[in-house]
Amino acid sequence: MRSSHAAPAVRAVFDEPNLIAHAGLAPLMRLAEQCGLSRLVAQKVKLTGARNGAGAAADAKVTSIVGGMAAGADSIDDLDILRHGAMPAVFTGVRAPSTLGTFLRAFTHGHALQLHAVHRRFLAELATCTPLLPGSGETAFIDVDSTHKRVYGRAKQGAEYGRFKGVRTLHPLLATLCTPQSRPVIAAVRMRRGKAADSRGAPKFVSEALATAREAGCTGTRILRADSQFYNAGVIAACRRAGAYFSVTTGMKPSIKRAVHTIPHQARQHISYPTAVPDPETGKLISDAEVAEIPTHTAFTGRKKSERVTARLIVRRVRDLAKPAVVGKQGELFPVWRYHPFFTDNPATTLQAEREHRHHAVVEQVIADSKTSALAHLPSGHFHANAAWLTLWATTYNLLRAAGALASAFHARATTATLRAHLVQVPARIARSARRITLHLPHNWPWQHAWTHLFDTAHGPAG
Repeated sequence: MRSSHAAPAVRAVFDEPNLIAHAGLAPLMRLAEQCGLSRLVAQKVKLTGARNGAGAAADAKVTSIVGGMAAGADSIDDLDILRHGAMPAVFTGVRAPSTLGTFLRAFTHGHALQLHAVHRRFLAELATCTPLLPGSGETAFIDVDSTHKRVYGRAKQGAEYGRFKGVRTLHPLLATLCTPQSRPVIAAVRMRRGKAADSRGAPKFVSEALATAREAGCTGTRILRADSQFYNAGVIAACRRAGAYFSVTTGMKPSIKRAVHTIPHQARQHISYPTAVPDPETGKLISDAEVAEIPTHTAFTGRKKSERVTARLIVRRVRDLAKPAVVGKQGELFPVWRYHPFFTDNPATTLQAEREHRHHAVVEQVIADSKTSALAHLPSGHFHANAAWLTLWATTYNLLRAAGALASAFHARATTATLRAHLVQVPARIARSARRITLHLPHNWPWQHAWTHLFDTAHGPAG
C-alpha cells in the first residue's frame, strides 16, 4: 500500500469537532448501563467524605475508567482518550484523568472490597443479559492462578523482590470462569504484595470465586482447577463446602512419588494428542503420553483426621527426552519419565478428567491479555489504588467479552485485542437532526454486521 498523493499534497489539521475515534463505546457503555454498572457502584461503593471530593459521583468515575480501559488506556493519563472531538455529545459525565487519579488514591482496603462486590454482581447481570457463558447450567470450570507484574519505582507500595531475582513486582491473584463452549471471564481478582505466597488467602478466595460462579448462573457441575501451589487442605475444604469438585496439580511431593511408583505398568493407558500440547515444565511440544489412576489416594495425612481427603490421583507421564535412557546390566534401555500428577474428585472417566485438567492452561490466556491491555502498568504509587485498577480492569474485560458474545459467534471467542480493534476503535462522524444523533461510520467496515448487531441489541429495550 502506498500514499495516493505526494507529501506536499496532503495536510493534517486537528480541527473537526464532529468526529469520535471510538464509536464502539456507544453500544458498549449502553450495555454497561443496561446491566446496572452505575447503579451497582452508587449502591455499594461508599467513598463519602474522602479527601478532595473523591467520593462524589463514584459511578461516573468508575464508568469513565471502564470506558477508557475499553478504548485501550493502560495508565491514568491515557484516560484522557475519552475527551476528544464529539465525545461530549455522545457521552455525559466523562471525568478528567486528574479527577480519576484522585478518586483511585482515595481507596482503602474496605473500598476495594466494595468494588469487588460490584464486579461480582455486574458479572452476574452480564451473564443474565447476554450469552456470555453458554452451557453454564451444565458444566463450568473455575481456574485459579497468580501472576507477577513488574513495577518500577521504590515508592510503589507493596512492590517487593519476589519470584524473579532483582525484579520488583506486585502479585495479583485471579480466578476465571468458563464453560466448554465459552472463553473465560474473570470471576474474582486480588492484589497482593510482591512476596506474598501463591496460596496466601487462597481458601477464602476460592470460596468467593465459587460463589460468583453460582451467581453467574453456573448451577450445574462446577470444577475448580489449580496448579500445585494451591494444593492444600484449605482449598479442598472450600470446594467441598461449596458443593464443587476439585482438580488440583500436586507436584512430585515424597508421598505422591511413593504413590506413583506403586502403579503397575499394565494399568497405564496410552494417549496420542490430536494436536501437540506444550509440556508444562519444558515448554516443548509433546504428542504422546501415558495416563494411570490411583482410585483412592488419601491426601494431607499429616493433618487431623477430619481434614484428610480421599479422592483420585491421576498421573500423566511423558518421556524426558532431555535425559538419555538408562542402560541396564543386560543392555536393556530404561526410558526416563517425567510425571504430572493431579488430585481430583471429578467423576468423569480417567482420560476425560485428564483432558479437562490440562485445559486449566486457559487461564494463562487471560493473564497474557491483562499484560497487553490495562495491566501493562499498575499506574499508582498507592497499593489500594492499584487494587482498584485491577478490579476495574476485570470488570472491563468481562464487559468486552459480553459485547463480543452479542456481536457474533466469531467475536464471542475472539481475543480482547480483536474485540477492541473490530468493535470499539471504529471512527465515526456525528450528525444532529430532530434532537437525535446519528453516527456515520466508515463505508465497507469489514465487521459492519457484527457491530450493527451489537449496537441494535444494546440500544434495544432493556431486559
